[in-house]
Amino acid sequence: MSEAHDPSAPAEDTSHHRAIKSFVMRAGRMTEGQQRGLDMGLPLFGLELGDGLRDFDQVFGRSAPRTFEIGFGMGHSLLEMAAAAPEQDFIGVEVHRPGVGALLNGLMTQKLSNVRVYTCDALEVLRDCVADASLDRLLLFFPDPWHKARHHKRRIVQPAFAELVRQKLKVGGVLHMATDWEPYAEYMLEVMNVAPGYRNQAADSGCVPRPAERPTTKFERRGERLGHGVWDLKFARID
Repeated sequence: MSEAHDPSAPAEDTSHHRAIKSFVMRAGRMTEGQQRGLDMGLPLFGLELGDGLRDFDQVFGRSAPRTFEIGFGMGHSLLEMAAAAPEQDFIGVEVHRPGVGALLNGLMTQKLSNVRVYTCDALEVLRDCVADASLDRLLLFFPDPWHKARHHKRRIVQPAFAELVRQKLKVGGVLHMATDWEPYAEYMLEVMNVAPGYRNQAADSGCVPRPAERPTTKFERRGERLGHGVWDLKFARID
């Protein structure tokens, strides 16, 4: 997950209150490969928020299990998952352009066709572009934990977020989250264990063992070097 995220629940945009985005824009140097990815890959794999509600069976040219990832960072995990599961389709959202370019360059290099990319606010994509009950999985890996209490309102995992995701998942579909900050894992559990329409897939209503399908990320390796753990949470939509 990109460290660029400045997450919050969806909020109305009025003259007195500006909706908080699900990210913070950050600058970054572009490598030749990343620029190639943007120049050549976006026309092939890029989707636009302004196109509104999409029929992803038409977009991908098939009906297949579909995963939506919020904030894929530099794209390493998404690329690995897409290469390991060519029978599945993936929709990734990221605003950090070097990361978008890196993913797109990887897709072209590996000749993968089962990924599409948005370069805008993930919450807007979910609301405006994704049909209800159409996703098999939604991934939220290593979002910004916003450590300070006064910043907790900026966290993406909020009751309104849980409800939005529930609407977009199929019944039986799974919201999979991971964090290397234990207090954030505890916070996620507090929100999700009382969110209507979900079942925690951990037997003890806590975290699940590290799932084999989640690639090891640089954030996870960094956390291990610092002596941190990683906590995975999985919640299935039940109605």
